[in-house]
Amino acid sequence: MGPSVQASMSRESPRPVADRRRHKRVNVTLLGRFMRANKQEYPCKLVDISVGGAAMMSPVAVDDDERIVAYFDHIGGIEGTVARSFDGGFAMRLSVTAHKREKLAAQLTWLINRNARLVDDDRQHKRSLPVNERSSLQLDEGIVAPCRVLDISISGASLETQARPEIGREVMLGKLRARVTRHHPGGIGVQFLDIQNPAALRRYFG
Repeated sequence: MGPSVQASMSRESPRPVADRRRHKRVNVTLLGRFMRANKQEYPCKLVDISVGGAAMMSPVAVDDDERIVAYFDHIGGIEGTVARSFDGGFAMRLSVTAHKREKLAAQLTWLINRNARLVDDDRQHKRSLPVNERSSLQLDEGIVAPCRVLDISISGASLETQARPEIGREVMLGKLRARVTRHHPGGIGVQFLDIQNPAALRRYFG
């Protein structure tokens, strides 16, 4: 875990519940690590976050009011106490200084704008029909589902599949990392996490 996570925890009290609820939540998928009060570290995945709180998926159960320090790409270190647990994860109240709150708000604004730009880019890129339609969809639970590529561009694809991973969930389309952006009657739409080279797409899908 990076130096910013190893730093001593803030003693600032959590903000009131009513105040926290005024903060806009940003749905975002970021991989990271968190440290429990006993100094044990575990991998985790951020589900949503605001300047007042965050929810993440965790491989282990945590205790209510337990002190947590976590680190995520694009955001850095966050810390606070467990507010509640849910199936597969937990939500935490963030303890942040005024300076950290302003910095976090700016980072969340950047993430919102970044996701919006990626969606706009996906709509602008020309879609084509693949020659090799058959592929596989790997979910983060390790489940692999067959799928058919209906159309594809350098930034995303529409898939026919019985799988219905939730919107925002990261998946693998063959060897390509992608995020689910929508559901449609026959399957799902995904956005590639990296803009793909057209030559590489032709190798994968003809």
